[in-house]
Amino acid sequence: MSNLISPYGGQLVDLIVPPDHYQAVSSYAKTLVKIVLSEREQCDLELLAVGGFSPLRGFMNQADYQAVVEHLTLADRKTVFPLPVTLSLPDDRHVAVGQDVALCDRRNEILAVMRVDDVFSWEFGRDVKALFGTTDTRHPLVSEMMGWSPRFIGGTLQVLRLPTHHDFVDLRHTPAQTRALLDQIGARKVVAFQTRNPLHRAHEELTKRASEQIGGVLLLQPVVGMTKAGDVDHYTRVRAYKALVDNYYPADKVLLSLLPLAMRMGGPREALLHMIIRRNYGASHFIVGRDHAGPGNDRHGQPFYGAYEAQNLALRHAPDIGVDVIPFKQMVYLPDQDCYQEADRVPEGVRTLNLSGTQVRDDYLAQGKPLPVWFTRPEVARILADSYPPRHKQGVCIWFTGLSGAGKSTTAEILSVLLLEYGRDATILDGDVVRQHLSKGLTFSREDRDENIQRIGYVAAEIVRHGGIAICAAISPYQSTRDSVRRMVVSRSGDLNFVEVFVDTPLSVCEQRDTKGMYAKARAGEIKQFTGIDDPYETPINPEMILDTVNHRAEENASRIVDYLRQHGFLA
Repeated sequence: MSNLISPYGGQLVDLIVPPDHYQAVSSYAKTLVKIVLSEREQCDLELLAVGGFSPLRGFMNQADYQAVVEHLTLADRKTVFPLPVTLSLPDDRHVAVGQDVALCDRRNEILAVMRVDDVFSWEFGRDVKALFGTTDTRHPLVSEMMGWSPRFIGGTLQVLRLPTHHDFVDLRHTPAQTRALLDQIGARKVVAFQTRNPLHRAHEELTKRASEQIGGVLLLQPVVGMTKAGDVDHYTRVRAYKALVDNYYPADKVLLSLLPLAMRMGGPREALLHMIIRRNYGASHFIVGRDHAGPGNDRHGQPFYGAYEAQNLALRHAPDIGVDVIPFKQMVYLPDQDCYQEADRVPEGVRTLNLSGTQVRDDYLAQGKPLPVWFTRPEVARILADSYPPRHKQGVCIWFTGLSGAGKSTTAEILSVLLLEYGRDATILDGDVVRQHLSKGLTFSREDRDENIQRIGYVAAEIVRHGGIAICAAISPYQSTRDSVRRMVVSRSGDLNFVEVFVDTPLSVCEQRDTKGMYAKARAGEIKQFTGIDDPYETPINPEMILDTVNHRAEENASRIVDYLRQHGFLA
């Protein structure tokens, strides 16, 4: 393992096992307890290994973790680090401090050996509130963290190999490689830019102005790890970036390089993390735009973070990190002048044009309309149109939730027939039916009921991803599990492609309808942990639809859902 000196302070960590030690470490790793990494943890391992997270030398111990949560620094209270880099300890694994463990990918291939320096618990409510300013599970990482193990392990790493990537191999560079490429084009000053979205004309103008402002080179470094659920997939984005770099940027003024980061969508704190990473990759400046790394709106329709909150925090900590911030406000198009300008610099009365991400999806891509030339380059427009079909050809998941006997299955069956009138076939995933096949052998414990719902959600997400309609009818009593299923579906498709339907039927009515006598057995104590009797049903928070089955027939409710799908473009 080596330490490359960074021109912007500190050392660039390299945790890759050198060739002369590889065989010994690899053989030893095979004898160790194995821990399978999540997708997020694999991304983190890669950036730890190559120095993207320098000065970190492994997953965080408790002292560093607590300092990050409370003070935005490591345990030394001097080194700025705004977000944790943690490794969960699975419930079925028992390890001790001083023990070595093997870290594996999902195929059980060993990636690294970690010496366990710490095993510690963390507190969900307190920690996520401190990190993200909210416990609202509409925040994507808050929702994800609800399913994490209550224990983390920290320790130093010996990395045998990086996670395998078969795509865009020529654009994947380590920090050391990126620095070497920047040196080759004579970059004395480097401004880095990141977006989770396709690069449009406003971004193009912004990045060109920034590189001109510092008299340097643009490091265009899109994230190809985990981003926000529903974002344009990285394959499409990178194709669009390549088209722009090849046709609209001077070759000696730009370097396109991919970043295997798992984003936290942490707004202001995430902006600091991006600055640290870009410093390690060789940037002297970093562009922080409006609502940088924002996760969207909370359950009440309000943004999680202020539009320029990230800029303010970035400017405050720039001297500590060693990267200068270039703040940009929203860019708008001036059609009469045929140019772009920052919104706050446009004189009063001057006509402007702008498209939001929602407008791009809903008013253009979802309807099969070409994006305007003033907004995006034709090459980018073609790539997006090829990758994102009109909404009536997209998949969607209709997720019915409610008490047993509420009327979920009846309404679902009628809905599936009505959809055939529009030429759209649907797959019904009924909770009871799935139990007989996909989930055979599961009990009715909370853990197994959650597992059943997760399996239904996984199948539904795959159906939606391939353009189909999944109609799911399952009690799914717990909010956290429903949020997890929503995340699975929208991560492959989009926010609108998951429709939660709460079948709001009172318990007394459900008991009257109970032809199987399940409620009576639960009341008599013959069935334990029965939803609504001795196990809670958590009422959905802000579902897309609420159905009344007492005053409305199942046919009426199914027609309401059809109307909803038509209004949102899923039925032509």
